[in-house]
Amino acid sequence: MEIPSSTYYYEPKGNLSKKKRDADIADAIEKVACDFPSYGYRRITAALRRKGMVVNHKKVLKIMKKMGIQCRKRKRFVSTTDSKHGFRTYPNLAKGLILSRMDQLWCADITYIRILTGFVYLAAIIDAFSRKIVGYAIGRTLA
Repeated sequence: MEIPSSTYYYEPKGNLSKKKRDADIADAIEKVACDFPSYGYRRITAALRRKGMVVNHKKVLKIMKKMGIQCRKRKRFVSTTDSKHGFRTYPNLAKGLILSRMDQLWCADITYIRILTGFVYLAAIIDAFSRKIVGYAIGRTLA
């Protein structure tokens, strides 16, 4: 009687059921995610593998989605305003002003917009009552 060689070499994965194994992986994921909140599924998979667990990144992602675990994303903060300068500051004349019609108060602001070749400046004037743009200018310099 002949049997396939795969039958001879077959090794069962153990007596853990699939749900039990997923629960063990979920516990391990939760522990790593609590220790390292900025880790996503790739880094958590690597951490679990370092601990000796045999786990696929797709399985980790699936379990993390089911548990509602997401990594904490870092927000880039770029300060574009220098309020601690030695120049004269002017009072806010619009504070407490009650607007009743258009063209009563205009607000202006300057910002920069990043483009492929660098950045450009945008200067905009907005009517405070209607919130419509009265005028704008775009240029490579502030001049």
